[in-house]
Amino acid sequence: MRETIEVTRRAFFKLGLEETWERVIAVVVQPGVEYGDETLFEYNHSLAAPLRKFIETYDHLVYEAHSTDYQTREALKRLVEDHFAILKVGPALTFAFREAVYALSWIEEELLARESSAGASSLKQVLDNSMLANPVYWKKYYSGNESELRFARKYSFSDRSRYYWPVTDVQQALSKLFENLGRIPVPLTLLSQHLPIQYNKVRSGELANSPKAWVYDKITSVLSDYAFACGYG
Repeated sequence: MRETIEVTRRAFFKLGLEETWERVIAVVVQPGVEYGDETLFEYNHSLAAPLRKFIETYDHLVYEAHSTDYQTREALKRLVEDHFAILKVGPALTFAFREAVYALSWIEEELLARESSAGASSLKQVLDNSMLANPVYWKKYYSGNESELRFARKYSFSDRSRYYWPVTDVQQALSKLFENLGRIPVPLTLLSQHLPIQYNKVRSGELANSPKAWVYDKITSVLSDYAFACGYG
């Protein structure tokens, strides 16, 4: 690690970028908090002790933790305390979005089953069809038989489905989903079944009784853990 920092510092100085080097604030590291399709590796404060002590020998540097997705808020707080002050997050946010949208899709299916008219968004199937039509973003990340691959496309922690939300067909299905749920009021019974945390917030008046608000709240709940870790919540 020290060699990496010093080689980089010398490269800056060789180009006459001494003042720029003073603005470098972090070194990217992997503090053992990776995740697999179905597994998580929790942050271990004791095992990270050598990294923590090493960075304390530099006055102006901290760590950027390469991937902190799915860590508990207590673990995130400990990471910050241990000088992993920049917490990189990505899939945990899109995973929360996907969870919320899937929940809305299941709610939609129940509501439309009570009507004689069709017009379901078929969001989950449209998304999977899009992934199958262009597997470039997930093929080398998932392995197994067809059943296992199907499961990974829907539920993996790595959430490779995040690359497919901008696809036109998927966007149209998503719009149709919100259109249907805007047309048919969602009973609290279904909200409780599929989004129980948001149900409680709606009941207490903390959250608007709106499908989009429920989705935003799912994502915000992840961000709030990071805010807590950084002393903002």
